[in-house]
Amino acid sequence: MTICFWGDNACALRGNPTGGGEKQISLLALALTRLGHKVVFVDYNISEDFTTEEGIEVHCIKGYNEGIRFLRAFHRLQLIYNNLKKQKADVYYCRIRDFRHILAFWVSHRIKAKFILALASDLDVKDTRTRLKYLYFAEKVGVWWLFNGLLSEIVYSWLLRHSDLVLVQHEGQKKSLQLKGIQSAILNNLIDINEVPVIQKSERNTFCYVGSLDKRKGLIDFFKLVKVSQSYNFKIIGSPRDRTGEVYLNKLKMLKNVTHLGRLNHSETLSHIADSVALISTSPLEGFPNIFLEAWACGVPVLSLFVDPGNVIEREELGFVAKGNILSLSSAMAEITDTPEMRTRFKKYVIQNHVLNEGRLIEINKVFCDLIEK
Repeated sequence: MTICFWGDNACALRGNPTGGGEKQISLLALALTRLGHKVVFVDYNISEDFTTEEGIEVHCIKGYNEGIRFLRAFHRLQLIYNNLKKQKADVYYCRIRDFRHILAFWVSHRIKAKFILALASDLDVKDTRTRLKYLYFAEKVGVWWLFNGLLSEIVYSWLLRHSDLVLVQHEGQKKSLQLKGIQSAILNNLIDINEVPVIQKSERNTFCYVGSLDKRKGLIDFFKLVKVSQSYNFKIIGSPRDRTGEVYLNKLKMLKNVTHLGRLNHSETLSHIADSVALISTSPLEGFPNIFLEAWACGVPVLSLFVDPGNVIEREELGFVAKGNILSLSSAMAEITDTPEMRTRFKKYVIQNHVLNEGRLIEINKVFCDLIEK
């Protein structure tokens, strides 16, 4: 079968994803290619078509940047629609909140194909008030962001109820949708275990924070955690994404127990995670973060202030969830016992549930084949 993706994904396919959602899209595309399916991408952010080493076709949208700015919006929508239709795919797959997913939905029904909507964040199943707080009003935004946000609220709610298949990342998201009368299927996030470093230092003495430095990722709470945890050393990997990030990064850099490493490539980031006592997460809302999987694959626990995707951290004993209590999170830092058995348990969970291996390939193939046969 032919599966079509769309969006700004070329960087991810070339090994440099701009975010976790893009990373998951590229891994899924790779899995589908290994299964023998034809995978195509429609990308508005490239100027020439290309084909990856794995055989994934990536098509540009000619004329996308032509015309007068602000006046070319409707022309762009038509171009996206036409290019999606040109692929004549059996399945159209959309992930990451965007009102333009409706174009792929229309195309799929026009040519009698199937449409999949995949959740990329717990925000996708929350109420509008929560999204306003943690998504739209968490930073200063431009006109396009507000316009996109407003239409996305309308379109996304509609797509959740009319897609041929809704895919979620964990049991918590599935239950949230069930309460709204929406059926979904769980497809676990993927990880390429070959990227995880094998060699680790015998002793770890720093806690690691990885991600965008901004209000939405809980940087203010991270600063509070560091302030009440002066006896521990922290390293920060990431760069500011808003004014809040700049302000609090400067405050953090003034503390003697904090080292800011800036934005690193994926390999360097994994090496620093592997050399950490634990990964710290203070984000108030996530989906199933790639960084959690990468930490566990490195044999490192996750200490989370809020997020526990599908209750997996508590259920599988993969770290600690503070349920919003910063002092509780700080106390948990003193209770970590770094043992070979602990590292093995974390890696075993990842291998059994998330590694892109034969078992996952069979699972993925069944999801797509069952959809076509339905």
